[in-house]
Amino acid sequence: QVQLVESGGGLVQPGGSLRLSCAASGSIFSIYAMAWYRQAPGKQRAFVAIISPAGGTNYADSVKGRFTISRDNAKNTVYLQMNNLKPEDTAVYYCHVHSSNYWGQGTQVTVSS
Repeated sequence: QVQLVESGGGLVQPGGSLRLSCAASGSIFSIYAMAWYRQAPGKQRAFVAIISPAGGTNYADSVKGRFTISRDNAKNTVYLQMNNLKPEDTAVYYCHVHSSNYWGQGTQVTVSS
C-alpha cells in the first residue's frame, strides 16, 4: 500500500510562486515515475508534469517554462515548483504514481488578486 500526501498549496497573486510537495510512503518510490495532475472547477483532471526514476521530465504545454518537477528519492518526495502563476492555474493539484491507482488527496492552488 502506498500513501501520497501533498502539501504547499495556497492562495497566491498572479505572477507569484508556490512549491508543492508530495511525500510517499513505502519502498517503491524510487522505481516509479511520479506525476502531477490538476483539476479545475468544472473540468476533467489534466496532466501537468511527470518525472522518471532517473530524472527525465515532461510537461504539459500550458506550464512549460513556468513549472519544474523534481524528486528526492532519499526522501521519497516529489516537488512541483510553480513560477509566474496565472489565474488559469487555479485547481486542485494531485500527486500520482505513474501507471498505478495511487493518488494523493489533493492540494488547492488558487491564483487571484
